[in-house]
Amino acid sequence: MYQNLLYSSTDAIAVIVINRPEVRNALNAATLNELSDAFIRIRDDSSIRCVILTGAGEKSFVAGADIAEIAHLNAEEGEHFSRRGQAVFDAIETLGKPVIAAVNGHALGGGCELAMACTIRVASENAVFGQPEVKLGVIPGYGGTQRLPRLIGKGRAMEMLLTGEAISASEALRIGLVNRVVPLPELRSTSEAMAKKIMAHAPQAVRFCMEAVHRGLNLSMEQGLIQEARSFGECCATEDMKEGTKAFLEKRAPEFKGK
Repeated sequence: MYQNLLYSSTDAIAVIVINRPEVRNALNAATLNELSDAFIRIRDDSSIRCVILTGAGEKSFVAGADIAEIAHLNAEEGEHFSRRGQAVFDAIETLGKPVIAAVNGHALGGGCELAMACTIRVASENAVFGQPEVKLGVIPGYGGTQRLPRLIGKGRAMEMLLTGEAISASEALRIGLVNRVVPLPELRSTSEAMAKKIMAHAPQAVRFCMEAVHRGLNLSMEQGLIQEARSFGECCATEDMKEGTKAFLEKRAPEFKGK
């Protein structure tokens, strides 16, 4: 189905593997197009409730963008190149279903940006994160200058962006760039266990929760609270909310149907 991705789904979990190990899973235009198509499929498939995104092999999640595609861009082409990647990553971030990045090695440049567009990041102990674009005379173009400071704070983000230096998985965990660090052999099983824990809850509540956080980050506290109240109200209109509260009062496990 895809040239640069491996796609599978089992038990409501879709798994996307970026499969270009010969170039450390670097992102080129064709791979971005395939990612876009895969996430549209997932968005429109009601049987899929969670996504795990990872890279082929044991050394790289995504080592960055394909430098050969960047080298000869002019200003207009560069802006278009950036906007295309931003659009794909924004679609991942706003999918409405949790996307877990299982970072299995180097996540540099576009790879770090891709991981940041995901809902949750689980890293293997050998993972490395960085935004080295300044070393090439450019800046991150797929959202790195915006998502990184939102995740780890302005000061730490500036250091990573301006020095171009990479950090280890343990440092990424310490500063809040990743949620968890595990041995490489446990990366997939840990990600799957997290996905199943999320999927045990009401799908609508999960979606509204992610939406409230995502939208609220771009609003004032006052406006964010209004968004939260609106989303809370929408949850109250769902069948799953009625089932969840009833099950709690009846001291039994809820049976959510995503309605």
